[in-house]
Amino acid sequence: MNETSSSEESNSRSSGSDSANASRRTALKMFGLGGGAVAASALLAACNGVQDSSSAQGGAFPQTPSWRFVFINHVTTNSFFVPTRTGMADAAKLLGIQAPQWTGSTEGNVAEMANAFATAINSNADGIAVSLTDSNAFVDLTKQALAKGIPVVAYNANAANNFALTYVGQDLYHSGFLMGQRIARDVTSGDILVGISQPGGNNVQPRLNGIVDALKQHAPAVNVISINTGAEQAAELNAITAAYDGHPQARGVYAVDAGSTASIAQLLTNRGLQGKVRAGGYDTLADTLKGVDSGALDFTIDQSAYLQGFLATMYLYLFRVSGTLVFPPSTDTGLVFVTKENVGPYVTADSKFEGGSKNEQVPMPQSIPLPSTNQ
Repeated sequence: MNETSSSEESNSRSSGSDSANASRRTALKMFGLGGGAVAASALLAACNGVQDSSSAQGGAFPQTPSWRFVFINHVTTNSFFVPTRTGMADAAKLLGIQAPQWTGSTEGNVAEMANAFATAINSNADGIAVSLTDSNAFVDLTKQALAKGIPVVAYNANAANNFALTYVGQDLYHSGFLMGQRIARDVTSGDILVGISQPGGNNVQPRLNGIVDALKQHAPAVNVISINTGAEQAAELNAITAAYDGHPQARGVYAVDAGSTASIAQLLTNRGLQGKVRAGGYDTLADTLKGVDSGALDFTIDQSAYLQGFLATMYLYLFRVSGTLVFPPSTDTGLVFVTKENVGPYVTADSKFEGGSKNEQVPMPQSIPLPSTNQ
């Protein structure tokens, strides 16, 4: 997109910007005079005025065009990425730019992702975020984008020897290792099943590797049987069910992706196996949270899918608006073990931050639990 605009557009933006800035200044004066809640309301209205106007200026940032960012994804219709897309849209609204485009593949097809990446480059996108599920397919494309002045960041999955400016997402191997340590507390011998949607993919394989390595250290008598559940979310329940029926002696059923984990919760719930088979996995889909709440799952791991969209958008914007001076930092979006003890707020809030339907602010607890020293 051309970053220049006509003088008419420029004057219009300037007028809107001046009005919004005057409103902000008035609100800030009220803060200084102890205006409290009234001042807060005025400041919020001023900020909303910027977001809702035709001006592409975000907050106190310099006036900018409404840059067009493109997110390349491997499973564009997967429920896991609902909060990621919400985070993208929230950041864009906050910054006063258009919501990023969401494209790629529905079933983990790397060639389709590469084609979407090339299209973004050829259409002069202003920034690209890509899930580096493959170690080689995006290297040359990233070089091409950077050579054209298009910043590229990775999110959700990373790859060594690629040239994305940064990575926003979970430390996947480390999270898998911690999951393996937790499994070893419940299962010390025998077979366990581990569902994986895309064996070899950089978005999930490092987790499986981490689980295997942790069990070698902490429960070497446990045998890991990996189950290819496929990238199509609707088929994962059948794959998990068939695997369990084929290994009825399994001491535990686990997964390293959102869809497989939700399928495990469904399977164990439907068969009344809550508490009889150890189980756990990743992410916060509705069936997964219900499974944790009912005891069908011992735990699930929250990697903050929302932040992966929100921060990637923010980083692309800041890199552009600063002319590369604000270089995006590598950001681990973290790991929280969600168990029966702390699943309550996830279930009751139904918040957009975890893929739910509600936009309301989630109330803070009266006290904040101490973080685990193991995370």
